[in-house]
Amino acid sequence: MGSPAAVAAKREGHSVGFNLAAIAVVVAVGGLGAAYLIEAVSRNAGATSPAPGSVTRTLGATTLNIPAAWLTDGAGDPNPGFVKEVNFAVRLPLGPDGAQRRIGVTLTQRSRIRPSASLLDGVYLHEFKADQLTGPPGLIGKPMSAEEGYANETVWYDPLASAPFVAKCQAPITMDQPGHCLRSVYLGPGVAAVYTFDEDILGNWRKFDAELHPLLTEIGAL
Repeated sequence: MGSPAAVAAKREGHSVGFNLAAIAVVVAVGGLGAAYLIEAVSRNAGATSPAPGSVTRTLGATTLNIPAAWLTDGAGDPNPGFVKEVNFAVRLPLGPDGAQRRIGVTLTQRSRIRPSASLLDGVYLHEFKADQLTGPPGLIGKPMSAEEGYANETVWYDPLASAPFVAKCQAPITMDQPGHCLRSVYLGPGVAAVYTFDEDILGNWRKFDAELHPLLTEIGAL
């Protein structure tokens, strides 16, 4: 998965819609803010040793201890300095009938992304087609306009929650493959996450955070 980068919000989702740059929103960080981060890293350096089989990653002022087996970008130095993002994957029983499914996770700083719930009102709503799709109970599916670079994409969201579950999904390329979805959220102070997963996980959308949050709490992201 690529690193988040600045793009115009209305063009979010361009280039098949699953490049992290499609939802990245860079917020300028002044010299004082950068200095604060460097100072925080210096204070926390060496404060937490990774547990056996885990590595330490420092994201802003947050120290993460992540099992090395989860990492998708290589374990590398067990105690590197400041990093802009951390990529890993976990398998959880969120598929049909509790089948195990892989969930890709990118942890990054909050300033680098917009949450999917914010994009629902700020971007997606203005690109919905008139028709509505049936799908997982509790979610509404709205196909997106191809004219703005959202061809074959659908946004699934909970219409009743004040902070709704929102995922943007790309139709499968072939019939024997699942669709792929993306969801971005804010976690603990200063930390955000971008999740990628197969579309059939949406049937268990209510369990999504309940399954992931204990793992994210354990590594220090919540």
